[in-house]
Amino acid sequence: MSAIANRYEFVYLFDVTNGNPNGDPDAGNLPRLDPETNQGLVTDVCLKRKIRNYVSLEKEGGAGYAIYMQEKSVLNNQHELAWKALDIPADAKDGYKKLPKDVAKAKELTDWMSANFFDVRTFGAVMTTGVNCGQVRGPIQMAFATSIDPVVPMEISITRMAVTTVKEAEEQSGDNRTMGRKHIIPYGLYRAHGFISAKLAERTGFSEADLELLWRSLINMFEHDRSAARGEMAARKLIVFKHEHPMGNAPAHVLFDTVKVERVQGEAATPARSFGDYRVSIDSESLPQGVSVRELI
Repeated sequence: MSAIANRYEFVYLFDVTNGNPNGDPDAGNLPRLDPETNQGLVTDVCLKRKIRNYVSLEKEGGAGYAIYMQEKSVLNNQHELAWKALDIPADAKDGYKKLPKDVAKAKELTDWMSANFFDVRTFGAVMTTGVNCGQVRGPIQMAFATSIDPVVPMEISITRMAVTTVKEAEEQSGDNRTMGRKHIIPYGLYRAHGFISAKLAERTGFSEADLELLWRSLINMFEHDRSAARGEMAARKLIVFKHEHPMGNAPAHVLFDTVKVERVQGEAATPARSFGDYRVSIDSESLPQGVSVRELI
């Protein structure tokens, strides 16, 4: 299937209610925060993980939709699949550490990885970790998501009635309750920006079918990512800008500036507690020539 022929950018809005959208392991798993503004942060890595998980569920590892970066996967084993599938012998001295000297053979390895792993042809990968399959620069990149307003993390005490060991039960003298902590944000609406390059898609083979799968992932990924820690999370808006020219017809920041997210009651209102407390508007009349916009949610 041919690669996409248009450049895209998108604005993605999602929210969390009484949950932790992305814990910071360096801060006791507190929700990530910008220390200067107290706005919440969700990393691009976190969002890409959820996209990978959705694709894995929908496609169930079907041909061309395996996931390269997955939990407990051994990356060198993934790379070795390409060498064996293409029947390329290992170097007598270096084994699989270096790409074949034949440029065409080296490209076959990298292309095989892109063709078989959805996240390689989508996000790219550095595949030089002992078993060498080269590097792929992916056509899709995402920035950190930032909450529209400052958020206030809360630490909630929880109790557990069971204990782990017999010794622990004996030490507690009949009281089996143990205390724990849970970190949540009462409510936060987050905004993330994404970028899709048609020219880089040509190199990896990222197709129109892959693009539609990406949109489905963004729309539905929270529906299959429920957990007690994350509370209620939902995709609220997916606004897509499409360029007529593969190199683009306008800078991305000009397009992003046409999307405004504002409080319905103004800044002096009480803290936001639902998506209904916000108004999302698109200044379509200010779009540069050659760029169209549509809302998928």
